[in-house]
Amino acid sequence: MENNCCGFSCPVEATIQLIGGKYKAVILWHLMNKTLRYSEIHKLIPKATDKMLAQQLRELEKDGLINRKVYPVVPPKTEYSLTEFGKTLTPILDELCNWGENYLLQN
Repeated sequence: MENNCCGFSCPVEATIQLIGGKYKAVILWHLMNKTLRYSEIHKLIPKATDKMLAQQLRELEKDGLINRKVYPVVPPKTEYSLTEFGKTLTPILDELCNWGENYLLQN
């Protein structure tokens, strides 16, 4: 199935390009149906360094999967949520979760 749309040789490659970062899928999963502050995301993904988490969030925002809202208060308050485009990944993320529960966490 050679499509080569937008520089990708297949749709899986295009999807992985968007959600294939070290913590991207995990961030997206935690943002399903809720808005979280940076510190809340970091607590949910404790293995992520500040640098890596910030980079992954920037990339997700650049790709249009998450919204970043900064409030002009001291200390700064930043919230993240899924965009409508990001919400289209919900079925994929749910299946990743189900697969992980059924095949990886039971062993």
